[in-house]
Amino acid sequence: MTTPGASRQKPAADPVGEGISDWPTGRLLSTAARLVEHAWVEVLDELGLTHAGLIVLHLLGDGPFSQRELARSARVETQTMSRTLERLEREGYVTRARDPKDARKHLVTRTEAGTAAWRAARSREADLFPPLSQHDVLRGSLLEIIDAVAAKRWSGR
Repeated sequence: MTTPGASRQKPAADPVGEGISDWPTGRLLSTAARLVEHAWVEVLDELGLTHAGLIVLHLLGDGPFSQRELARSARVETQTMSRTLERLEREGYVTRARDPKDARKHLVTRTEAGTAAWRAARSREADLFPPLSQHDVLRGSLLEIIDAVAAKRWSGR
């Protein structure tokens, strides 16, 4: 007779789970993404950032952008970007000012504190994630997946 829940326990000898090498690529990608996300959220939280906020700080390294331009580049809705910018502004990581060429727009700029937070996150990211032997191949494959899925999702917008 087995105890309730005994069949759900992972074998102690296999730290990543029995049969994981047989999983389809999509499930492996999803699992890896979830594990990375949890570890990354903890690091970003220590820096007073969110994943979305880090993306914005990264994008702003190329100079000021409008909220709409940032939303398009980050592949999120304008309203979502608005909430992210409000938080970053409260933290002192960005400023918003009227566009001198078009008073209807506001331009978002990264502050010195925002640059420092972005640099700290980049440093922690390098410490957190191990170097990979096939780094360029993995990056290329991930970019292909992102482009393909994003094209389907965002077509028609």
